[in-house]
Amino acid sequence: MAKPKVAIGWLGSCGGCDEAVVDINEVLLGVAEAVDLIFWPVALDFKYDSIKAMKDGDIVLSIINGDVRNSEQEEVAKLLREKSQLVLAFGACACFGGTPGLANLRTKNDIFNWVYRDAPTVVNPEGKYPQASTSVNGKELTLPEIYNRVYALNDVIPIDYYLPGCPPPPHLVIAAISAVLENKLPPKGSTLAPHRALCDSCKRNKSKPERMAIRDIKRIHEVEADPDVCFLAQGIICLGPATRDGCGEACMNINIPCRGCFGPVEGVVDSGAKFVSALASILDVQSDEEIERITDQIVDPVGYSYRFALPSSILQKEVSKE
Repeated sequence: MAKPKVAIGWLGSCGGCDEAVVDINEVLLGVAEAVDLIFWPVALDFKYDSIKAMKDGDIVLSIINGDVRNSEQEEVAKLLREKSQLVLAFGACACFGGTPGLANLRTKNDIFNWVYRDAPTVVNPEGKYPQASTSVNGKELTLPEIYNRVYALNDVIPIDYYLPGCPPPPHLVIAAISAVLENKLPPKGSTLAPHRALCDSCKRNKSKPERMAIRDIKRIHEVEADPDVCFLAQGIICLGPATRDGCGEACMNINIPCRGCFGPVEGVVDSGAKFVSALASILDVQSDEEIERITDQIVDPVGYSYRFALPSSILQKEVSKE
């Protein structure tokens, strides 16, 4: 009996999600025995034409990490979708747009001007910029077209399942792969992670006061945070109340507050908006002047609230309508 075919695609990401697959350690050997891994650019020789020659649905599962910022990434995403029975959006970049999505706060021209002209380390006297097509010695050389913004994977193709994280932790990777191989998957559209907020499993939760009241915002590097006390109770921004659980509290365990890589909790569309609402409810302010003083202490509001999820946010969708 033929083994089920599995593909792993790498789009606009740092490579950490591919490393997360390797991090399942010896379990990977069992997976390799159970499936026919036919596409994994970071580890195997590959040709897109080989995938194009397959019948639609030949691939049982495509695990795709990374956002979509250029035409090649979109082409690969659509090709794998066409040839796959199931597609798993793997990691924060695929699920929500990820940290590269913060580039959506600038135009493509702004980014190109900085990278190829204005940055202090740039030496480009001829003012050359990347072009999608260039003629050299009578030959046409092509590069993927850079899009005007970063897209989450579900902006480009239909997604069957989501596994968030930056990167997803090994125990959830193993659980997701096992669910596919054993045909024990939840309904399509599900996120393969716990349905509760990170605060629900955080060991600091017991230290929360009965009524939270913040009068000052502190950045984590400005203070010596108490490792046993809720970050928010210390005035340190932590997205735990608005972020899905499942990460294994990796940041918390090294005394770093949550930044939201697991995206919104079940039933919430926009984790950033949810956190802003939660934060506003615990600010201990009585006047407009106090509100202005404390909000001015939040150095990068969008970066805090949407570090991993700007492209999939309500804010992004409203801007895109303009």
